[in-house]
Amino acid sequence: MFDDRDMARVEQVVRRVAAEQIMPRYGRLADADVSEKKPGDLVTIADHAAERELTRELTALLPGSVVVGEEAVAADPGVLDLLAGDAPAWIIDPIDGTANFVDGSPRFTVLVALAHQGELLASWTYAPALDLIATARAGGGAWVDGERVRVRPPGPELRHLDVTVANPRWWKERDRRGFHALARRGVSMAYYDTTGLDYIALARGGRGAIVVTWDNPWDHAAGLLLVAEAGGVARTAAGVPFRLAGGNALPLVAAADAECTAAVLAAFADEPATAHPLTIDLPPATQPPAPLAPAPAAR
Repeated sequence: MFDDRDMARVEQVVRRVAAEQIMPRYGRLADADVSEKKPGDLVTIADHAAERELTRELTALLPGSVVVGEEAVAADPGVLDLLAGDAPAWIIDPIDGTANFVDGSPRFTVLVALAHQGELLASWTYAPALDLIATARAGGGAWVDGERVRVRPPGPELRHLDVTVANPRWWKERDRRGFHALARRGVSMAYYDTTGLDYIALARGGRGAIVVTWDNPWDHAAGLLLVAEAGGVARTAAGVPFRLAGGNALPLVAAADAECTAAVLAAFADEPATAHPLTIDLPPATQPPAPLAPAPAAR
C-alpha cells in the first residue's frame, strides 16, 4: 500500500506539523496551556493543535482513512473501535512524553503509525527537538536518520540484560511483583521517560529489552513496527503479538529475539520467593564455665 514516496510524504507532514504546532510552544508554555486528563497525565495546547493538523493532513493524504489519536480517544473512547474496522487507520500520539515537553526536556516525540485491519503497515517516530527521525515499513526494514538499524543480539542469559521499564510510581501491585522478580534474575533496569525514544534505542541496539504494562496503541504502534523491522520480537503475557484494538494480556515485552522475549516474560511471571524469618540453631544450654583462679600474688 505504501512505497518510499508515500513514506517521504508522511514524514514531511510530521515534520511540518511539529515545526508549526509544537516547537513554537516548546519552552514557552504558560500555566493555562497545560492541564491534566487525570492525575499525572498532562496534556497541552500543543498536543491538541498537533493532533488536529495531523488528522487533517493525513486523512487528506489517504482518502477513506480514519484517525485514532490519543486526544480524540480521551474525548471519546469509542474512537478506539475504528481500529477494528475496515478502513486504514492512522494511530497518532501528537506528543509522546508530554511531561518532558512541559518541563523543557528535548526527550519527546511525535508518533504516527498506519495500520489496516490490525496489521501495522508503516511508522514514523520524530523527535523534533533532537532532529531525530525513525521510520519503518512492513517488509522494508527499520531506519534511523536514513541508516538501517538492527537490534543487538542478546546474551546467553538474563543476568545483566538491560531492560527499560516504567517508573516505579506507575507500578500496580501485580507489576511490582513482576519487576522485583526480574530484578532477582540480575537484569539491569532503566526507566522510561518517552516510549518513542526507548523503542528507537531497542531497535538500534542501545537497549536489550522493553517491558510495558499498559497497552495504549498510540504509545506502541510506531515503535513495535520499528523493532520488528529491526529484527526484534514483541509478545504479550499470553505469548501472542500485540493487538492494536486492545484487550492484551500484560506485560508486553519486546526484545531482540523470541527466546529473549519469552525468558523475560517467564521471569516477570515468577512469584517472589517466600520470606522466612532468620533462625539460628544454638547448641543446648550448658553450665557456665568455672571462673578462672586468681593469679598468685606478686612477691
